[in-house]
Amino acid sequence: MDDPLRIGVLVSGVGSNLKAILDAVEKKELRAEVGIVISNKKGVQALDRARERGVKAIHLDPAAYKSISDYESEIIGLLKEARVEWVVLAGYMKIVSETLLSAYPGRILNIHPSLLPAFPGLRAQEQALKYGVKIAGCTVHLVDSGLDSGPVIVQAAVPVLENDTVESLRDRILQKEHQIYPMILKWISEKRLNVEGRKITLRPPATSSGPDLVNPGEGR
Repeated sequence: MDDPLRIGVLVSGVGSNLKAILDAVEKKELRAEVGIVISNKKGVQALDRARERGVKAIHLDPAAYKSISDYESEIIGLLKEARVEWVVLAGYMKIVSETLLSAYPGRILNIHPSLLPAFPGLRAQEQALKYGVKIAGCTVHLVDSGLDSGPVIVQAAVPVLENDTVESLRDRILQKEHQIYPMILKWISEKRLNVEGRKITLRPPATSSGPDLVNPGEGR
């Protein structure tokens, strides 16, 4: 049997998606190990969540480095030291540059709280409400050099209700995020993703390792 998938998680805030991933690992729904958690923000809850589970958690201040390349080179060194195979952005509020992209080509994931390509960037839920859409959701995609523009892996949809606020819509989308992010990491651990340009398909599992965490057809 292959070794567990080694994950490095980059965070900037509360870390609810990090918690969902750690929970899935702990419940043995996801055969993976979180090798390190790195935050560009000091004292955030995500770092506490990692340390509570015995995961190495580090704050790196981008302002302490001469350039984004120097900053990401430090991140890469820590990821390599932790034997990280895939990098997971979980509420990481910085644009990833070519330095990190070239170190982990096609192996950086991001989750965004909209049905991309709609509403990229910040305040996606607010954008959706202002636009008046009836369906919102979240997207897990591979990271490229653009803004929330990489190939889509999975999307999950939620209805937009008449009385929704930014906060209520955010909470409903987060519930989906917490389901699909561990699920996609499970697929990666099983070597099921097939990437051809922007088209990503799912191979059948080589062996049965239990059901997917949510219906894989949901929102796709």
